[in-house]
Amino acid sequence: MTRKNFLQGRLSLISTIAALAFVAAAQPARAADDDAAVLNLVRQHVAAQASFDAPALAALTADNYAEVSPLGDVDTREKMLAFYSPEKKSAAPVIAVEEPFVRVAGDTAVLIARLAVTVQAGGQQRNMALRASYVAKKEGAAWKLLSAQYTGIAPKKAAP
Repeated sequence: MTRKNFLQGRLSLISTIAALAFVAAAQPARAADDDAAVLNLVRQHVAAQASFDAPALAALTADNYAEVSPLGDVDTREKMLAFYSPEKKSAAPVIAVEEPFVRVAGDTAVLIARLAVTVQAGGQQRNMALRASYVAKKEGAAWKLLSAQYTGIAPKKAAP
């Protein structure tokens, strides 16, 4: 092996290592961007639900979207959109997305969060919470929701 071949081999190895390091360094940034995008998608979805904005919900959900309601019903996208039609709008609750837990695998993501809900009923403020699980899929550059499941969180019992 000549010195020239040896140097070319070393440069090739160094170039390969540098390229791999660059790609590896870009992965956490891309993952953080996807985490933030999925969380933003869920926050937009929650806001659209609270304001009965059916066009926004249609834009945020995939054509084959389905959800499990807090009552345990499986609702298609069409049924969900009909529920949030503007003529059915009632007093909007305040809903906060808390404790988000995001996992992204390629073009699919799962987000689990606590939804803190505050409603005014009969002059009284009522607080409740739901645990929500969302599945999202990246379509091109945008994320869309494929499904959601809502489970009520029982209030903590007072200590005896």
